[in-house]
Amino acid sequence: MARSTLLSIGQVMTLLRAEFSDISISKIRFLETEGLVSPERAASGYRKYSETDIERLRYILRVQKSHYLPLKVIREHLEMIDRGMAPPQLESPRPVAPSGPEDLTGTPAQPSGEPAPAARPGPEARGPRPNPRPLRMSRAELLEASGLSEPALIELEKAHIVAPRRGTSYYGRDAVTIAIAARRLAQYGIDARHLRQIKSYASREYGIIEQAIAPYQRRAGAQKNVAADVTQLMIHVHAAMMRIASER
Repeated sequence: MARSTLLSIGQVMTLLRAEFSDISISKIRFLETEGLVSPERAASGYRKYSETDIERLRYILRVQKSHYLPLKVIREHLEMIDRGMAPPQLESPRPVAPSGPEDLTGTPAQPSGEPAPAARPGPEARGPRPNPRPLRMSRAELLEASGLSEPALIELEKAHIVAPRRGTSYYGRDAVTIAIAARRLAQYGIDARHLRQIKSYASREYGIIEQAIAPYQRRAGAQKNVAADVTQLMIHVHAAMMRIASER
């Protein structure tokens, strides 16, 4: 492909499908929403992808497929590439699990017997970075991106586990994450009934956070969102405790 050639999103999919059979328009647009790729826009508004954009997409898809890297780590690698640095050398690819839209979450379950990835520095160690743009997916896009069937999505909605963003008909990032995980968990017999219990536990855990941080939220001149900070810390603690429990 000539360096000056710009391709449409359909042409990009055709080019990449030989190596990544699960590629879809929704997946490419999701990666754009996350700020991992930034195609040009023609005067008509259509996306146009350069050779650099396509190589960037190929790198993202390859490390997701072979190494299960979460998006936050891939973003760090891309930032290094943008600065002219070589990204970290990766270990030999793990056995490839069935690939699919779950790569969008950046947090796939580890294959049985695989050790959990080593802990990485928290956000405060890496410095601030811009928040990704809010994700807006229609119902059809959510079904395509997650691989869920319509009946399965209906069950999750009846259990109030997945829902559009308040006041809209669009689904956000957390809804996509839960939908993808729900599809994979269903393979192991974990369905909407179990997820309803997990939601109940999460609500109780957040109640603990609200009660604990109330005095700090009321402090005059507070510059940080205390609830967000403490919630993120609790997420890290919860993940670590789950890994410890699995080792037992």
